[in-house]
Amino acid sequence: MNEREKIKFERLIDTVRRNFKVTRMYARYLEECPSMITKEMIDVITDESDISVEAAISALLSEAFSLDFDKAEDRRIILDYFAPSIRLLDAEKYENNPYYKNIHLENLTDGEWEIRWEEYNPYQAVICHDMIIEDDFKEIPPLGFFPEGFRFPAILEGGNEWMTLTPVDLDTCEEAIEAAHGKVVTFGLGLGYYAYMASEKEEVDSVTVVELSDDVIRLFRTHILPQMPNKNKIRILNCDAFEYAEKVMPSEHFDVAFVDTWRDAGDGAPMYKRMKLLESLSPDTKFLYWVEGFLRSRVRAEKLSEIINDYDKGTLTLSYDEIEDLLRKI
Repeated sequence: MNEREKIKFERLIDTVRRNFKVTRMYARYLEECPSMITKEMIDVITDESDISVEAAISALLSEAFSLDFDKAEDRRIILDYFAPSIRLLDAEKYENNPYYKNIHLENLTDGEWEIRWEEYNPYQAVICHDMIIEDDFKEIPPLGFFPEGFRFPAILEGGNEWMTLTPVDLDTCEEAIEAAHGKVVTFGLGLGYYAYMASEKEEVDSVTVVELSDDVIRLFRTHILPQMPNKNKIRILNCDAFEYAEKVMPSEHFDVAFVDTWRDAGDGAPMYKRMKLLESLSPDTKFLYWVEGFLRSRVRAEKLSEIINDYDKGTLTLSYDEIEDLLRKI
C-alpha cells in the first residue's frame, strides 16, 4: 500500500473498531439492563426541555455508557450511531399483522412445551430490524422502544425460552415475504410465520418447510397449521436443511428460498456461509436469509480480522481498493 491507501485503511480500521465498540455496548445493555429506561424518565426529560423522545433516549443511553458529548470520540458515537439507531415502535402496526390477528396462541401447554405470550415493558430496548450497513462500512444496530409496551408469542421448552415471534422477526421477514412467488421453500419452521405469510399470497403456489425438530413440527401441526386458511399449500419435511439443500433441492426447482435456521448472527454465521456455498446447486432459485445484514457483518469482521493481522505483520499483499471490493462482496 502507498501512503494514501494506508490512511484510508487506517480510517476503515477505526470505523470497524467503533462498530465493535457500539455493538458490544448494545449487547451488554440488552443483556443486563434492557428496561433501564422508563416512561417516567422520558416524561421528566421531555417535559423539562423541548427535545424529542428519541433525543431523550439517546441522552439516557449516553449517560448509561458514561459518554461525554464534549469528547470527540464519544460525540461521534452519539451522533453517528445512537441517533440513527433509535426507533420508536408503533404497537398497532404489529398488532394488525395478519398472523398476530388471525393465529390464536393463548397459553398452550403440550408436554414439556409451552406456547405463551410474553411482554416488553414500556421503553424496554429491543433490536428492531436488520443491521444498517452504510457505504463507509459503518454498522448501526437498530434499537427499538415501544412507548406503551408490547406482547409477543414465545415457545418454551422445559420452562426455557426456545423461540419467539417478535417485531424484529416480522420486520426482518418483509423482504423474503415480498419476494415469495411460485414454488417457495423455507428452512426453519419456528411458529410458522413465514409459511403463513407466504401461503397467503396469490402468486405463491406452494410452501415447502424444512425443519429438523420433530417436536416443533408436531406443535405446529397440532396448534397452528389448522388455523391457516391456505394450509393446503404448505408441505412440511422433517430433515436436515443442508442435506436437503445439497441432495434434494436441486431437482425441485424452487423459485424462492428463505433460510432461517439460527437464533442470531453468533450461531448463524457458520450456517450462513455453509448455505451460501450450496446456492450454486440451485442456480434458478432466489435465496434470502434472515437477518442477513447481521450475518454479513459477522463474516466481514472475520475476514477483516485476517486482513488486519496480515497488515500488522507486514505480509498484506492486497491494495486498499482490493480490500474494499472484497468486503463489499461479502
